[in-house]
Amino acid sequence: MASSEVTSAIQSIESASAGEKPSRYTALLQSIVANSSADNLTANLSAYARSLLEESLGVVILRPLIANFVEQFGKVTDAEVKIEVGQLVIDLLAPKGAQYEEQDTRVKEILADAYEGEEDYIKSAQTLQSISLDSTQKQLSPDDKAKVWIRIVRCYLEEDDTTNAFTQLNKVKSVIHSVKDKGTQLHFRLSQARIYDSQRAFLDAAQAYHTMSLEMLIDEDERIQALSAAIVCAILAPAGPLRARMLSKLYKDERTTSTEHFTILEKIFFDRLLRPDEIKAFEGALQPHHLAKTADGSTVLDKAILEHNLLGASKLYNNIGIDQLGELLGIDADKAEDYAAKMLEQGRLAGYIDQIDRLIFFEGEGSGERKTGHAERIAGKELRKWDANVQGLAEEVEKVTTMIQNQHPEFYASQMVH
Repeated sequence: MASSEVTSAIQSIESASAGEKPSRYTALLQSIVANSSADNLTANLSAYARSLLEESLGVVILRPLIANFVEQFGKVTDAEVKIEVGQLVIDLLAPKGAQYEEQDTRVKEILADAYEGEEDYIKSAQTLQSISLDSTQKQLSPDDKAKVWIRIVRCYLEEDDTTNAFTQLNKVKSVIHSVKDKGTQLHFRLSQARIYDSQRAFLDAAQAYHTMSLEMLIDEDERIQALSAAIVCAILAPAGPLRARMLSKLYKDERTTSTEHFTILEKIFFDRLLRPDEIKAFEGALQPHHLAKTADGSTVLDKAILEHNLLGASKLYNNIGIDQLGELLGIDADKAEDYAAKMLEQGRLAGYIDQIDRLIFFEGEGSGERKTGHAERIAGKELRKWDANVQGLAEEVEKVTTMIQNQHPEFYASQMVH
């Protein structure tokens, strides 16, 4: 409840003449801001806002008074006061229409700041979303719109709400080509990388983070942080030719030697098998969504390491029993076969599975192209083997013929006559 002094002053102003009200409202606001205690500042400001906005003052008189209130309100340091009073002012301004859009927008920005200060990012995003960006009073530039949308995206990302973040990012995409502010462009690219990361599009995320790490407008520490994020996403990406190219790009970047993940990056780049202690150390640096469960019950990290170790095994063996592969990977044989089959089908691993003899045969690098079918793959392989055998036999016959010609020319000539 407002203090008796403020209540009395408001009653006096409301009964005063129209000409006296502006100056008396201004003086009362200054007094409230300067003299109210922390306990009654919310009540005093709320009482003042109700009186001012429920008065039937004309636009010419009311607009500067509201603008002055918003300016003083923005200087309040207590987040709880801003939240309670700010929401009240927004509700009171709502029925007044577009004439006070500028003041309404400013109050919502202050309220969003307060919510962020309290780490309530969802309410901050929702408050910013209620700002009218198609103003009838003022034409907003692509930069102005993009800044609001990017801020909303970042709020949703703080709560790992990638669905809403992606929706807002699509709005930015519609104007980003016209945005001139470098900071906004960088925030857009970073937000895009974070969304790729959260959606487990790890190769896209790795590329986006690496591009950010090369941006000289960003502080050195932030560039190294982006580079580390690129390494993490590359490691978590599906094993295969595309990931190999990304790993190569990162490994050749001289800066990666100074990151915490260089050791594991090097082992993965060279297709070396990873030990449990190395995986455990890497796991400690990951974010929650990197450790989320997949459809088969394993985590994103588990899947990435299994696929990597399977790819590493293909470099060590020409063929391996399915049971032995399961032991090598630390999983049961059926699961090992399933992982191998998927990687073979998707072209991330080259070879084939002999299910009768329970063997997996490896045939070098994967093409990166999805296979059209097991039968076609086997038939093509057998035809290639047949062609190679025929060619080899022909070459051997030619060698023998040449040797006979060199060592027994008379015999060779007699045979050629017939």
